[in-house]
Amino acid sequence: MDRAKFFAAVRSPLSISKKAQVRGIDAILDEAEHRGTPLQHLAAILAEAHHETGGQFQPVSENLNYSAKRLTEVWPSRFPTLAAAAPYANSPQRLANKVYGGRLGNVDSGDGWLFRGRGLAQITGRENYARFGIAGVPDDAGKMPVAIRILFDGMIGGIFTGKRLKDYDSADGYRYAASRAIINGDVKANGARIDKYGRAFEAALRTAGYDATKPTSPTPPATAGFWAALGRFLLALLKGGKK
Repeated sequence: MDRAKFFAAVRSPLSISKKAQVRGIDAILDEAEHRGTPLQHLAAILAEAHHETGGQFQPVSENLNYSAKRLTEVWPSRFPTLAAAAPYANSPQRLANKVYGGRLGNVDSGDGWLFRGRGLAQITGRENYARFGIAGVPDDAGKMPVAIRILFDGMIGGIFTGKRLKDYDSADGYRYAASRAIINGDVKANGARIDKYGRAFEAALRTAGYDATKPTSPTPPATAGFWAALGRFLLALLKGGKK
């Protein structure tokens, strides 16, 4: 895969030019090549990472710093009036414990904040953190290697919502809009965005010659270190060195 061509193809339509964005996408591409991820599935993964991180392509932590007015819009059933919202306005920790406490596997008083949304595809709640084996170290969800594993495992295996990448394969083209359900059920609100991102990434991957069966950065075989050491040893002998 020619990554220079890939990034040239996504620079304008998806506003990708910052070094942090490139680093994040490179890490996702590396993982896809290692796993042999099909092209359209990779495009869907990139589309979700774009949406979930606001285009940053770096693990993010959920923003829970809302005004009282915004709280009535985001959680109208919990905060039907400004007066009800006021105690939680601009108070992220208190808000997290209010809206996430007692559900999603959260049982202790501070679990809402401890298990707030983090990652490339943000997971929320003790139960979801446990699914990925990090309930004991929730901050790990914000570390790139772990965030990438969660993103791929969750979308491939249907760990987030029960929906999987392969559920949206179609002879007429991948159903990117509908695939939003892999992460979240808000298909009506965000499906069109995922479709736009997915098609742009698919086009860029094709332009760049992505082939899941031909990784461009293969992992060195386990014996590589042995042969390198042997070569150095033989070279030393030829030069009169000692073992």
